[in-house]
Order: sequence, then C-alpha cells, then structure tokens
Amino acid sequence: MASPPKLLPEPAQHLSAGQARRIALAAQGFATPRPAGRVDARHLRRVIDQVGLLQIDSVNVLSRSHYLPVFARLGPYPRSLLDQMAWGGRRREMFEYWAHEASLLPMSLHHLLRWRMGRARTAFANLTRLDRERPGFVEQVLALVAEQGPVRSGALATERPRTPGSMWNWHDGKIALEVLFYDGKVTTSSRPNFERVYDIPERVIPPEVLARATPDPVDAHRELVRIAARCLGVATEADLRDYFRQHHSVARPAIAELVETGELMPVVVEGWAAPAYLWHGARRPRRVSARALLSPFDSLVWFRPRTERLFGMRYRIEIYTPAPQRIYGYYVLPFLLGDTLVARVDLKADRPAGVLRVQAAHAEPGCCTDDTAAALAEELALMAGWLQLERVAVMPCGDLAAPLARQVGPATAG
Repeated sequence: MASPPKLLPEPAQHLSAGQARRIALAAQGFATPRPAGRVDARHLRRVIDQVGLLQIDSVNVLSRSHYLPVFARLGPYPRSLLDQMAWGGRRREMFEYWAHEASLLPMSLHHLLRWRMGRARTAFANLTRLDRERPGFVEQVLALVAEQGPVRSGALATERPRTPGSMWNWHDGKIALEVLFYDGKVTTSSRPNFERVYDIPERVIPPEVLARATPDPVDAHRELVRIAARCLGVATEADLRDYFRQHHSVARPAIAELVETGELMPVVVEGWAAPAYLWHGARRPRRVSARALLSPFDSLVWFRPRTERLFGMRYRIEIYTPAPQRIYGYYVLPFLLGDTLVARVDLKADRPAGVLRVQAAHAEPGCCTDDTAAALAEELALMAGWLQLERVAVMPCGDLAAPLARQVGPATAG
C-alpha cells in the first residue's frame, strides 16, 4: 500500500517593505496617537509594555537616554513619573539589570532573567585578577552591603588602575559591586545624579516578585523571544536574539517552538535577505502618521542592521569617533516622520544658556526638505519645552540646516 502523501507546509506570506516597516512601527507604539491631555502613569505603563524595556546610558549631552523613548511615543510627560516607577522605593514598578545592555525592565520580567544572574565570571575579565589579588573581597563587599546598605561605590573606593584611554577604570570596590549586580545579589536602590546606589534585592524588589518561581532556562528563553517578537512585530532571527541579547543556541529552538504553536509565522519580506517571522497578533496599519526624535538607544533603532533593513538608513553613533572623523555629529537622533526616517540631527541641551542646540541637521536622500524642516521644527520646539529650555538654535551645518533655521525663525537661529 502506498504511503499517504506528505502534507507540504503552507507557503510563507509575503510582505512588502512598507508593510513590514508599518508593522514594526505599530508594534513599537508609533501607530497610536500621542495623548491629547495630561500624561499619567497609565500611559507610561503602556509604552513600557510596547517596548519591553528601556536601555540606560550615561551620556547626558541632551537627556538621559531612558527618558527619550517615552517622549518619542507620548510627547511631553513628567520625567518624575518614570523616576518613581524605576526608583520610587516600595512603589517602584521597574528594576535595573543587564537585558539589552544596562536596562530598566518591568518587574514581571525579573524571574525571566535569573538564568543570566550568577554568570558574572563569564562577563568580567577583571574578576580573575580580583580573586587572585584579593581573595574573598567580593564576598566581603556583599556582607557590607547587606549590613550597611544602601551603598555607593565611592564608599568602597580604592586606587583605580591606570589604563590610559579606558572609560572603565573602575576601582576594586566598583568591580565587586558590579559583579554582585550581574549575579543578582545586589540591585539598584536609587540613582541620585544618575549614580547607582546598591542594596540587596530583599530591600528593593517587592517580595512577591522575588517569591515567583524561577523558570527553567529553556522556558525563560522562549518567553523572552516571545516578548521580543511582540515588541518587534516582524523580525529576523538576529532581531529576536538581539532584543534581550540571547545566544543563537537558545533563541533558535525557542523560535522554532513559537512557529510550531503558530505564535510566529514565517514570512518573506521584500528586500530582506534573511528569513523573517511575523508575530501572530501584530497590527498591520495601512498608514502610520508618527513624528518623533529617536534616541540612539531607542528600541526601534538600537539594532543597526534592522534599522538599515527597515528604513534604508545606515545609522551609527559617533560619540566615540574623533571629532574630525564624524560625519553627522556627536549625539545624533534620527527623525521619524510618517513611516520613514527622513533626517538626522545632532542635538545638545545647553542648559546654562537655556538653548536646545541643533549642532547639525541632515536630510535623508529623497526626502522633501521643506516638509521635513517644518515638522522637525515643531518637534524640536516640543522637546525644548519638555527639557525646560527656552529656545532652539540651529547651527549652519548640514543640508537641512538652512531650511530648518527658516522654520525655527531668525530670532532663534545661529
């Protein structure tokens, strides 16, 4: 008897580049209009749910980076609301940990990242030296935090290593605290002036969060891929892995399982060389009418290969590039208009002068400079007010600078 014919898998759906771009924007919260009235904690929670986490970075030339993605999606909002959610004592709703780099995450994700805790020895090259030169020092620091916390790293200051040109010249006390932070044995209690203050989790993380069962790493990895897929809308394997910095050895099986359950659907995206996956609940808007300045660390653009695939923009942060070699500037933000990245601007908050300085403004190829300049001027004015700056000043650098200066106005240009 002949064997029954094998059922062939259904052909993958095809998405145009525009469809994929709009799906991605909707998943990241850019297909929803900004609130018309007062912004409150409910709006912030919605944004955190849409993006999954906020990356933290110390650069403050414009604003701390974790504030900017919320502004991009909501417009002006009280930054104190986010501070309360992140560092507001027992009422806090978020915690700090290494997820996509240093990040702020909702408490609901704490148990899903415990597989990474306890692995500091693979993350810190200095730990071997510290163990050799000061055996038991890390354990002594933990005991000190448990007894006297919260603790600033300055309380444990020792002589810093002399490594010319290194930004990570931490003293041994700071290294020990960061090792313990990575291991989950201490966490961030507060951040006065953005300095991390450390304490044991039992005095920071709500007890019901700590009491939640630790999942099997396989289950945790699958859930993190599931969250990444929902936040991205449509994504390649590399996109999904990058969101929580997972290794392909654990992400690939998780993706395969989500495909099998129907939560991820294989798709072919116009212009994408790699296979892609569509989140089963992804919105597919016909139009996106967004307007936003994007932090270099915004989850929409933080994975640069994806940014280039989605928007055709080759975007690199040039903070660490010597000034004469920079192309677009020091702290450059892409400008999203509609469903397209139409420009990039190098911004600086000159707080003593009360000025939001546009150090350079460049239009993307094929974008209408007049329309772009008009929309960008409005968004810059909105940002200046949010940052409590009195005016916008446009420097004469870049092909968009002149039309932008005309829109901003002669009294505020220069």
